[in-house]
Amino acid sequence: HRRTHTGERPHVCAACGQSFSGRSQLIIHARSHTGEKPFSCPDCGQNFSRRDNLIRHRHTHTGEKPFTCPDCGRSFTQSSHLSNHCRIH
Repeated sequence: HRRTHTGERPHVCAACGQSFSGRSQLIIHARSHTGEKPFSCPDCGQNFSRRDNLIRHRHTHTGEKPFTCPDCGRSFTQSSHLSNHCRIH
């Protein structure tokens, strides 16, 4: 956490030289070079490079819409869709 404030970025991608403050960020980034997609949807088999993308995708199967507009009650599968919607109020 401290590196966020100091700007220290000791983890460097061997493929492109981009640097990261945390090792986990580097690992996620490295998948953009390798094409590795270790997270698989159990419903349809689609693969994802990031766990959070799989979680967001699963909402398409479950119908879950966890982000609700406080003004009108409309629900959305993604927080960004709610943010875009809220601009109309």
